[in-house]
Amino acid sequence: MANQTLDDTDLQILQCLIDNSLRSHKEIGQLVHLSGQAVGARVRRLHDLGVIDGYTLRWNPDKIGQTVHAFVTVFMKSNTAHTAFLSFARSRPEIIEVHRVSGEGCYWMRVRLSGGGALNALLDEVLAYGNYKLSLSIEMVK
Repeated sequence: MANQTLDDTDLQILQCLIDNSLRSHKEIGQLVHLSGQAVGARVRRLHDLGVIDGYTLRWNPDKIGQTVHAFVTVFMKSNTAHTAFLSFARSRPEIIEVHRVSGEGCYWMRVRLSGGGALNALLDEVLAYGNYKLSLSIEMVK
């Protein structure tokens, strides 16, 4: 287990990167009392261990016109529809996430679109694979 090879300093470095992944190794080093080179070596090790598997960017989709944020539960119409549906979902940039789920539905999708018309068009395409249930996000609270 990777956590067994991590010490408190590794966890502090990880938290610094979670808080702001643009921080330099030198800046992080000042916070955790290491040199920038030592922080760089630890960050590379965290990558090698799979603890860090990438970096991301927080952005404001509303500022570029993606004002509709929706969650779609998809119910496949047949067992043979899964492969085609996944190919469809992977090809669509407005589909931000797709999760295979247990319980209600087969997949949960998180989508970002420019408006009701774009959402309607996407949902019409989903009907080729099965039915859906739609929930619109009113406000992101965390």
